[in-house]
Amino acid sequence: MRQIREEDHAVVMVDDGQVVAEVGYKSIDDHSLIIDHTFVSEKLRGQKIGKELIDKVVQMARDQHKKVVPACSYALALFKRHQEYSDVWQQ
Repeated sequence: MRQIREEDHAVVMVDDGQVVAEVGYKSIDDHSLIIDHTFVSEKLRGQKIGKELIDKVVQMARDQHKKVVPACSYALALFKRHQEYSDVWQQ
């Protein structure tokens, strides 16, 4: 059974005890965070799992009134394609 949870500086998807997807982030300061890597296992690629995890980080940033710097290439591509991230995107 797949489960999404927050871990230390990451939002991960766990399937049968194994991390199968992860979005890592770090606080830059009190007002912003950086998404520095995204990983989705090969068997889950193409299922929008990465976007689902990015959405969780974005919602967390909104809840904490922070901006997001999408530093990894996948996160940056999503931010460019999805207008709904514009409120938190620190450009």
